[in-house]
Amino acid sequence: MRAVALVGALFAGTLSGLSGTASAAEEAGVQAAQVGATAPVNWGACAKETLAGVPADQVHLYSCARYRVPIDHDNAALGTIDIALLKRAAKVPDQRVGSLFLNPGGPGGSGLRMPISGHLYFQPPVLDRFDLIGFDPRGVGQSNPLRCFTTAEDADEVFGAMVGVPQTRAEISGTLAAYRDYGQFCKNNAGSLLNHMATKDVVRDLDKLRAAVGDQKLTFVGFSYGTLIGSTYAGMFPKQTRAIVIDGNVDPKLRTSDGVAYDQQRADGFEIALDAYLKKCQQVGPKCAFSSGNPRAKFDELRDHLRQQPIDGVDISTFTGGVASALYAPTRFPGLAEDLQALYDTIRPSADAVKVAAAPSMKTLVPGKNGRADIDPDSPYTSDDSYFAVNCSDKPINIKQSKVPGIAAQTEQQSPTFGRYQVFSDIAACPVWPAKNPDVYRGPWRAKTDTPILVVGNYYDPATQYKFSQRMADQLGNARLVSVDAFGHCILGDAVGVDKIAADYLIDLKVPADGQVFQPNVQPFS
Repeated sequence: MRAVALVGALFAGTLSGLSGTASAAEEAGVQAAQVGATAPVNWGACAKETLAGVPADQVHLYSCARYRVPIDHDNAALGTIDIALLKRAAKVPDQRVGSLFLNPGGPGGSGLRMPISGHLYFQPPVLDRFDLIGFDPRGVGQSNPLRCFTTAEDADEVFGAMVGVPQTRAEISGTLAAYRDYGQFCKNNAGSLLNHMATKDVVRDLDKLRAAVGDQKLTFVGFSYGTLIGSTYAGMFPKQTRAIVIDGNVDPKLRTSDGVAYDQQRADGFEIALDAYLKKCQQVGPKCAFSSGNPRAKFDELRDHLRQQPIDGVDISTFTGGVASALYAPTRFPGLAEDLQALYDTIRPSADAVKVAAAPSMKTLVPGKNGRADIDPDSPYTSDDSYFAVNCSDKPINIKQSKVPGIAAQTEQQSPTFGRYQVFSDIAACPVWPAKNPDVYRGPWRAKTDTPILVVGNYYDPATQYKFSQRMADQLGNARLVSVDAFGHCILGDAVGVDKIAADYLIDLKVPADGQVFQPNVQPFS
């Protein structure tokens, strides 16, 4: 799923536009003796389910491993965890440059299988000359998942009490209480890993993995939250940084200094993307099912109606979450327009609209759910709780939970569709999250790397607004900003001009001109 996990590119060659004569292969590779005391990764066969979907003639390219790291890099006595890894070997081994590590964001996104989708994001030469390495960060997926619950029933009870867009006093108090319950379950069950889930911990793991695969310097592509991993690595280990591509960027300084302001600005980003979507809908006319009349006014009327009462089972929480999700992927724009018009027809039926008693089919706003109707009592909890474990470590939200309703009301004035929805997530959860004294990297962010970092941002990215990419490039200093006049969250693989730049950068360390603007391969509604 491109909106959930996006990856970057690498390639081999000679330095271009930089001083020195060392080849890219020499820059990326390293002999085992140089790795020092770091134990190498012991690659072996992958489980069949891990390679699901891999063509039979490509299975030989893949191998898997588990690599042991300390829970606390400064206190070995606390114990260890294992990081799950998957490698897709370079297709042309004698031209291999090195390893390309990938992260899909989240936080909490599983990156283990990302190499299997490498062809969706990278040009063929990248696959030819780099080992693509996916991994589940600590606490995620197959890497010692951090779990706050012991049974699925406990989790369902807590999460079921949370309302995405709570409005009434009862909804607000019930949601805040559910977050307090969540924190208590985590305190009771998550163990010592709970206090070591910050991005800094992930980056220290990544540096060990880099050395363990035999690379002197890191080549990395990160998406969304993965951009914080990349920028933190460059700040902590500038001399071990070879080439980093970060796509769909956070504002690292704001995110790690003021979590409330950061999340309020995230809500602004969704509003910017929504407004651009509605303008695009009106511009393309009949290609967008919601284009008749004034899409902006229609949307606002529909949203305000849902605040008062659901429409055929669609309430304001479902609606807001569904719209936010659809804005991640322009391929979902036509379906979103159809759903919006179907809902609008129920409150303002047009002369030619067919009014049916049955609920309209909401394929985009209300995707199918994984039911638990036949779940066994005390069935094990198989998810993980890494999202809040990371965010509540990294993002200082220094308020009492009792302040959340007021912050939500204020944010809703600025961001009428997504403000309340955004506040009743991290801002509501983190004040009662039980992690103690996490070790967080809060700068400096100036990247004293040999090669500038490649920063990629879409104009209408909902989750990480374009202004964040501008700030990322400015804060890193030694960076190049590449912009795309595009919708959706992240862009690698969907804009050939950017893909070519990324390949040249990752292979030859060729640094692009700053300030270039590209178009996506496909326009929305085309």
